[in-house]
Amino acid sequence: MRFQYDTIGERFVESKTTAAFAAADTHTLLGALDALGGVRGLDTLDLACGYGYNTRLLARGGARRAVGVDISEEMIRLARAHGVIGGNGVGALELAAGAVRPVGAAASGADEDTEAGHGAAAPIEAASTEAASIEAGSIEYVVADAAKLPQMGPFDLATAVYLFNYAGDRCALHAMFRSIRANLRDGGRLLAIVPNAGAYPNVDWSPYGVRIVDRVQEGDAPLLKAQFLTQPPADFEFREWAHADFAEAAVEAGFSTVGWQPNRTPPADGARDEAYWTAYRAWPISSLMTCTA
Repeated sequence: MRFQYDTIGERFVESKTTAAFAAADTHTLLGALDALGGVRGLDTLDLACGYGYNTRLLARGGARRAVGVDISEEMIRLARAHGVIGGNGVGALELAAGAVRPVGAAASGADEDTEAGHGAAAPIEAASTEAASIEAGSIEYVVADAAKLPQMGPFDLATAVYLFNYAGDRCALHAMFRSIRANLRDGGRLLAIVPNAGAYPNVDWSPYGVRIVDRVQEGDAPLLKAQFLTQPPADFEFREWAHADFAEAAVEAGFSTVGWQPNRTPPADGARDEAYWTAYRAWPISSLMTCTA
């Protein structure tokens, strides 16, 4: 489970840039960053960074330092390849921050700036000319185990999108939170996208880009076997921790507050209408966990 993304490789990039659940996660994270006042001038740490999508969003938002960390050497290789920075800004799959669309959907700047009943697109999404001109030195990528992070900070903000569900046991889960807390300044924030437990076998998430195929009772938390619905599908597995397990680990690590927010969905469009997102919000894949150091 630790190194499965070395094999998944480019199919994770495909999932991140086309799957509906990924679009909702990005919208949720950007809304939370905007609510905190943005990231301009902050030192930021992006854990389980994958190919660097969210790391680049942080840099685009004006972060003084954006450090992406992943245990997968292949993901960091892809992050460095996609994170080429030139005079015109970040040249990656995403042309604008938060521009995550289904395959074949036309790009539309209006879609990204439209108000929605479940939250407007955050201002950080509309990258300004200034934000698009990112100094190469503002982004760093590091291969490291989040449960054994070296001292890299201190940071003002850490993001972790689908990190904690890869903790193989309770000891590793607690070690992840302790490593993050040790790298945050007092008062620093952790924003984590974490899976919601209990959906399988009652809910089919296939329309949103991922499928759970089995649930195995073993160890400290059930093992979920899943697929990213790419072409071809990419198999992966993770632990089904309860939100209470995450909260317990955060408190033990020294975080002073732990909170939860529901997943937010992007504005409806021609590819994904309001009925589509309403069904998703009824049982979303993830929630946002917020912690203060």
